Amino acid sequence: MSYLGIDVGTTGCKAVAFNEAGEQIALAYRDYPVVSPREGWAELDPKLVLDKCAEAIREVAAACSHDPVRAMGVSCQGEAFTPVGPNGEILGNAMVSSDARAANLAAEWSQEFGAQRLYRITGHTPSAMFTLFKLLWLRDNQPEIWGQARAFYCFEELLHWRLGIDPAIGWPLAGRTMLFDVGKHEWSGEILDAVGLDAGKLARPLPSGAVVGTIPTNVALELGLPQGVKVVAGGHDQTCGALGAGVVEPGRAVYCLGTVDCITPAFGSAIFSDDLFANNLATYDFTVPGMYTTVAYSLTGGNLLQWFRDQFGDAENAQAVNSGGSAYELLLAGMPDEPTNLVVLPYFTPSGTPYFDTQVPGVVLGLRLTTTRNELLRGLLEGVAYEMRLNLDILNRSGIPVNELVAIGGGARNRKWLQLKSDVLNTPIAIAAVTEAGCMGVAMLAAAAVTGEPVTSLAGRWVRISDVVQPNAHNAATYADRYQSYTRLYPAIKEIIKDRSAHLRE
Repeated sequence: MSYLGIDVGTTGCKAVAFNEAGEQIALAYRDYPVVSPREGWAELDPKLVLDKCAEAIREVAAACSHDPVRAMGVSCQGEAFTPVGPNGEILGNAMVSSDARAANLAAEWSQEFGAQRLYRITGHTPSAMFTLFKLLWLRDNQPEIWGQARAFYCFEELLHWRLGIDPAIGWPLAGRTMLFDVGKHEWSGEILDAVGLDAGKLARPLPSGAVVGTIPTNVALELGLPQGVKVVAGGHDQTCGALGAGVVEPGRAVYCLGTVDCITPAFGSAIFSDDLFANNLATYDFTVPGMYTTVAYSLTGGNLLQWFRDQFGDAENAQAVNSGGSAYELLLAGMPDEPTNLVVLPYFTPSGTPYFDTQVPGVVLGLRLTTTRNELLRGLLEGVAYEMRLNLDILNRSGIPVNELVAIGGGARNRKWLQLKSDVLNTPIAIAAVTEAGCMGVAMLAAAAVTGEPVTSLAGRWVRISDVVQPNAHNAATYADRYQSYTRLYPAIKEIIKDRSAHLRE
């Protein structure tokens, strides 16, 4: 028997089957576009997403017919939701996390409701990314859709609906809506009343790993699945990826190295503190029942390497075309091994945690005529690593220490880049052997549900570490000294931007 994990991302979906030993036996991927009908808007066509998910499931089901699927779970992007009409019709596109149209509304509504009150209920600080504020925008700007909608589903529940079962939402994903009481594990009556939303229009919340239902015969036949496939609750992709990387105990965290750098730890009890609140670090349910998590992230991550390649990597791009290799690998190979003399504030996009700052730009401090292109690249990547160290320091003083990181994502494939991160963070970084950790996480939840084996035990059997990068003592000591300069850079630049803006208004 095999277990299927589905990951519904922002730009594509994956279906991956694992056998009872946790070995990957089939994978299918489909992509779809994010559409931006106006500046600041970012949407997905839910019908297209569901069609692509069905295609991926069919492909995997056919590829593992010798080892048929017994159960499955869904990992998905947070925040995005779809309005569904009374006859099951999709009423509009889904606003994804980066959709910023509700920014002003989020600030005004949160001030009226009370940002601290919101935090104590949901474990999150206000941001336009969250479902709550996207729903408020829909209510105020598209009242015809608001009024027609029978349900509002995130992509986990929307796929359940497509599979023919009564939809449910995993607690970790419910937490990302800012409509969920993370202490009581139910939709917050206070927030729903303030929004004017009936809880009956939302899916039932269930802990990750709880059985949601069984796929009916007609849908199973359509997708090429065997009869009796159970579907379990999954949740937010970051928490599912952490489980799939073996994060099942305090002190360990997954480090997802993709377009965004994101660290997701696990801890044993909910922590609500003024420090976490001030630094926009959430507290919400983890995929292991009884545990909690947060997400610390820099929105400038691997996309900074992509920017550097596009602006300064013509030679590597040409060489990669001729050799069939990777321009990224060529660029990273050229970096010096020693720390640079640069201090980089990596806000080439809006910042993530701890500041949620959309105004302060990226800064490169310390340039000289002797600075080389390769030094500049290393300095840029050092800046991203410093930003993640800043986040880890805040977590540590808030009672969420991280002693070991497990790397997943595209960046985990380059040893030199990982060494840089390990040196800046002065923390060992293990490399997960599996590349599809989100799919593995929900597949483990599915296996645990039908076999009765605890998911923590399954993680011990399924998750394999291919290597561990240890910090270089000399480099780590150098970075520890220079980190103090990094922590002073943001406040200084913020003050300069504030003064410049004031002069422009005069």
